[in-house]
Amino acid sequence: MSKLRLAIVGAGPAGIYAADILLKAERDFDVSIDLFESLPAPYGLVRYGVAPDHPRIKGIINALRDVLDRGDIRIFGNVHFGTDITLDDLKKHYNAVIFATGGQRDASLDIPGIDAVGSYGAADFVSWYDGHPDVPREWSLDASSVAVIGNGNVALDVARVLAKHADDMHVTEIPDNVYAGLKASPVTDVHVFGRRGPTAVKFTPLELRELGELNDVDMVVYDEDFEYDEAATAAVKSNKQIMVMDRVLQSWRQRPGVNNAGGEASRRLHLHFYAKPHEVLSDENGRVRALVVERTASDGAGGVVGTGEYREVPVQAVYRAIGYFGSPLSEIPFDEKRGVIPNHEGQAIDPASGEQIPGVYATGWIKRGPIGLIGHTKSDAMETVTHLIADQGTWWQPEDPSEEAMPALLAERDVQWTDLEGWHLLDAHEIALGQDAGRARVKVVPRDEMVRISRADG
Repeated sequence: MSKLRLAIVGAGPAGIYAADILLKAERDFDVSIDLFESLPAPYGLVRYGVAPDHPRIKGIINALRDVLDRGDIRIFGNVHFGTDITLDDLKKHYNAVIFATGGQRDASLDIPGIDAVGSYGAADFVSWYDGHPDVPREWSLDASSVAVIGNGNVALDVARVLAKHADDMHVTEIPDNVYAGLKASPVTDVHVFGRRGPTAVKFTPLELRELGELNDVDMVVYDEDFEYDEAATAAVKSNKQIMVMDRVLQSWRQRPGVNNAGGEASRRLHLHFYAKPHEVLSDENGRVRALVVERTASDGAGGVVGTGEYREVPVQAVYRAIGYFGSPLSEIPFDEKRGVIPNHEGQAIDPASGEQIPGVYATGWIKRGPIGLIGHTKSDAMETVTHLIADQGTWWQPEDPSEEAMPALLAERDVQWTDLEGWHLLDAHEIALGQDAGRARVKVVPRDEMVRISRADG
């Protein structure tokens, strides 16, 4: 019986699910899997991309933990592909590799002024408030009025964190410096802009409802955005999710006060639809002073067209939350336009020849782009793993496939890697910090401290 020695680069949901699916798949060979992660801790965007006040969504960690805790998958954390290990290293010690590196960068927004001081990518902000070890620990929160561009769940996460009072966040796992920054924020108004109408948003009903439950924050919607055409009306009637969100939005329209703001809260969260970002205006010091949007209108077929009407909204900060984008990997083909590894159903493709690259596979966002929820990630991994199993005849033939080879290589290169036992140590440490503060967990942020705790050094 043959044996597959598989490397998976990326220990977020995509990588862990791929490992789990392969181990449970029907096959005629044994499997040994090593999971490589650039961060000292696993779980990827579930740990570093989900807002800390979303414990229900973070419950997915429990399922991922169950997979890892079976003990049939090795983890090498704090190991960077392209520097600590290379493609040649993987070919020497494994039969194949699956890249599951996701998307960590913000998609670009090509409008004038987007690079002004006070204009940010949402991914960087999310990394900051989630305690990512590789981003600066300071964040400028000096704006009283803020624009968030996008109509997906990340845009709502960013808007909610900006508008929510810091004391209401303190029970979560946010690091102390994040709490202090949010506590000092002078924000009074957060404006969320989407270029399409209320029936074409990309967020989920749960995300939307949570906005209306914020303490001392009024929701503001505008009647002009709710003059539905036939296509929008049909969408509400035919799609249960859209119907639920429409009911929530319509209920906010019934609230008293100017623009149904109520007028009682100290902060307001505005939802603007049919508003396409056109330009970011700066003051004499190069700082954001306003966002110019073009009013759009339905084209009757689910899209929008510009109307030529422009509006200037005074703001002092702009966050673009229009999607994540993948990053290129050393020696691996990369589609700069889509931010993915060129592939056919997870099999990496050489763009020059159109031929499959033996032994190289992709899953998750680096395969399909940053779309879809956890369910998509599972089906995505199944597709990739199915091809991997069928491709047995084209696997690499490693020079040294022994399980001792990779720890020896990393030790020789003085790579301070972390393993599953180390993650358990860090996990327990963070939970203990939380108990002392009356919270579920307090994240350890500095990378060197995460590594020290995980390796029980000192």
